[in-house]
Amino acid sequence: MTQDDTSPSGLHARRAAVQLLRGVLEEKEQLSVLLGSGVLDRLQPADRARAQRLATTTLRELGRADVVISQFVEKMPPDVALNILRLAVVELCVEGEAPHGVVDSAVNLMKRSGRSPRMAGLANAVLRKVATEGPQMWADIPASPMPKWLRPRVVHLFDEATVQGIEAAHLAGAPLDITLRDESKADYWAEQLGAEVLPTGSLRGTGSVQVTELPGFSEGAWWIQDAAAAMAARMLDAQKGEQVLDMCAAPGGKTMQLAATGAEVTALDISADRMAWVEENLQRTGLTAKLMVEDALNAPDDILYDAILLDAPCSATGTIRRHPDLPYVKDGTQLSELFALQADMIDTAVGLLKPGGRLVFCTCSLLFDEGERQAKTAMARHGLTEIETNLKGVEPAWRSRVGGLRLSPSYWADRGGMDGFFMIAMRKPE
Repeated sequence: MTQDDTSPSGLHARRAAVQLLRGVLEEKEQLSVLLGSGVLDRLQPADRARAQRLATTTLRELGRADVVISQFVEKMPPDVALNILRLAVVELCVEGEAPHGVVDSAVNLMKRSGRSPRMAGLANAVLRKVATEGPQMWADIPASPMPKWLRPRVVHLFDEATVQGIEAAHLAGAPLDITLRDESKADYWAEQLGAEVLPTGSLRGTGSVQVTELPGFSEGAWWIQDAAAAMAARMLDAQKGEQVLDMCAAPGGKTMQLAATGAEVTALDISADRMAWVEENLQRTGLTAKLMVEDALNAPDDILYDAILLDAPCSATGTIRRHPDLPYVKDGTQLSELFALQADMIDTAVGLLKPGGRLVFCTCSLLFDEGERQAKTAMARHGLTEIETNLKGVEPAWRSRVGGLRLSPSYWADRGGMDGFFMIAMRKPE
């Protein structure tokens, strides 16, 4: 439970959270962009963390918050007022804050936002009722559905029951997953970190922690990486001395996995800022890779690679449990451009492979067009053949009918789920 007062500190954190909600819901900016813009810079560290947490939780719980609000108003209020109410409802029903602090802060925020006195009165009346009745209603309200542009596509790929499981995973959020530099020490680091060793080799922690203060972080023994994402680099099966290209490298988790095998890794990414993260992570872990800031479609062809990992730009719909703002800032209108870009990147990657070389193509997407269809058409265009892989911990249900793996956030539901991914290993003809 966090502070429930209406002090300047508490009010500033709540007001900043409302600003973040407005940026996502009205201005359609991704939360990561807003956070990088300095919108929280004037806050004290504790208030900055609180504002970010409140905004993220409200986005995750938005559908349920709206159901609660709708029970106590004749019609939904304007966006600015609605976001203040949404935040307060989440504080009351999820965070368990004391009602008087939440209600008073919401009324103050209404007044400061320029809303009419009637809106301040509405907040007071509605939230007092929510404080009494809302928590009892909350558990019976289903998770927020995926947006209309996305849900039918995912139902077509999976089925209705799986999609409901995905929506439940989105509501639950993502645990802290860890990839080890030396996976043979999994039991040791699991004990040190109080984590579970997952069947695929990643570690999974519990609770909210300060990552940089955990054992092994400063010495570079591990890094944060979703368990599903970590499977793609393992699928490539890079060997010591091989020339390996990580084609869209930032923020560097897969680059470090590849470098840890002893392969000679080239990490390429179009963003200099994001590539700085890769460099920082490599320095911390003591791993080495050649870094190249370049558009992947213009990657130098003066060297051919034994193996390439292409984690292609995509809709990122497999990461909604980690990024609850995505359903509100995307509408599916750019999908055709992404499909074309992915195909072009695959063509480029094949051209950079040695004869007989290996390509792992993956996307953190829940869409057939960004996974199975791309792989199927690429194999037809280039004569690629699937490489059968025997990754540790893979369950039969994860295997796609087209080939490769189709991972769903609903998998490992009792363990905390995983990001949605498609990944496949393919070989170029000799």
